Amino acid sequence: MQRSFSDLEFSGKKKVTRRERFLNGLEAVVPWAALVAELDTHYPKGGGRGRPPIGLERMLRMYIAQQCFGLSDEGIEDAIYDSQAIRQFVGIDLAREDAPDATTLLKFRRLLERHGLTRSIFEVINAHLAAQGLILREGTIVDATLIAAPPSTKNRKRARDPEMHQTKKGNQYHFGMKAHVGADAHTGLVHALKATAANIADVTQTHHLLHGDETDVFGDSGYQGADKRPENQNAHVDWHIAMKRGRRRALTSGALDRLREATEKAKAKIRARGEHAFHVVKNLFGHRKVRYRGLAKNEAQLFSLFGLANLVLAQRRMPALRGRVAS
Repeated sequence: MQRSFSDLEFSGKKKVTRRERFLNGLEAVVPWAALVAELDTHYPKGGGRGRPPIGLERMLRMYIAQQCFGLSDEGIEDAIYDSQAIRQFVGIDLAREDAPDATTLLKFRRLLERHGLTRSIFEVINAHLAAQGLILREGTIVDATLIAAPPSTKNRKRARDPEMHQTKKGNQYHFGMKAHVGADAHTGLVHALKATAANIADVTQTHHLLHGDETDVFGDSGYQGADKRPENQNAHVDWHIAMKRGRRRALTSGALDRLREATEKAKAKIRARGEHAFHVVKNLFGHRKVRYRGLAKNEAQLFSLFGLANLVLAQRRMPALRGRVAS
């Protein structure tokens, strides 16, 4: 295909921006063929009168770019026109065609939600990573993070989202939802996900976060008593749950308490790997506040976000791809 002047100018520039490096890395690790094959059954094929649908892979690329940069439907449409790096990633040449508009992306996103395809995206990505030997399945870290929702009632319905809730963490109140995850204890890659209102106790969701093949489970003090809950009685694992803060502060300098303190530090070091995906989703992707109303739509988005976060984290553990990412 003949390249436009803007493409030639872009490829000839000396500096590679952080956005380009990020998108080049994503291009290298996303299992495009497997994702397209998974979604193809539900994607409209056209064949009648009217304009044929835009190619599935192009819409998938636009959707992935939207999630990674935390943009609205209109925002990613504008970004395609503004950024040559994003145009190149999506596969748009403005000299020959217009970018898909926000309404087209909205319909694609609703298609994914309607058929539960964001969970499929998450599972396909994890299957790809498991084939690379990056999900070992021997241990699971269970954890949760709060995601804020708009507390204001200054909207069309003059009410807050009824599926969100308020909770207290430390001395501060938060309104929104929780993302509960089960992550691989060795790599920190997320293999299970559950969304609830913010006031739901972490320990009640533990059984949703286990895949059944793990031998060890690690959790913070919010998961105290998980082993005694009836839904976890069939989980034949060793539980490594953090000591309550008050009890830990009461430890003395005696030999036994020094051993307990060392054990707590060792467990905390393992649990820290479970925070890596939260860092990517909240800080790199900028997903600190829910974008939609209702738990179902937001959980659907979380499956995409954590699947993509796994790919970002996996780049560090896939040496064969490092040369491709850097080039």
